[in-house]
Amino acid sequence: MRIRVVLIAACSVLVTAAAPTWAHHSFASEFDARKPVKFRATVTKMEWINPHSWMHIEVKKPDGTAESWMIEAGSPNSLFRRGINKNTVKPGMEVIVDGYQARDGSRRANGRDVTLPDGRRLFFGTSSADAPGVDSK
Repeated sequence: MRIRVVLIAACSVLVTAAAPTWAHHSFASEFDARKPVKFRATVTKMEWINPHSWMHIEVKKPDGTAESWMIEAGSPNSLFRRGINKNTVKPGMEVIVDGYQARDGSRRANGRDVTLPDGRRLFFGTSSADAPGVDSK
């Protein structure tokens, strides 16, 4: 009986620990590699949250109106490891975003690269093995 209780407890711990892994999505489940986007935009907000950071931008359309977009980036930790920190991308900064639009056609995209005003190009996207341009070796 005691072994049974220990086994049930151990299984419960393993299932609970694996839950965040199940919740994470692959690139292809949410974004479409056949829908590339590229635009010049102004950063309105940067969210450094897990599991993905989000850059909120405003894109001016040719007719002068503006659209708000959300750009998914890697986790805060992965961005920090790439040298991107809270002082790298700031509200009011004009950037060029290369990425892939959400499958549902909404104004959300996975941000592959972000070019800063000084010309630096940052890899901003996910390291998911199924994301375009990610070497899974």
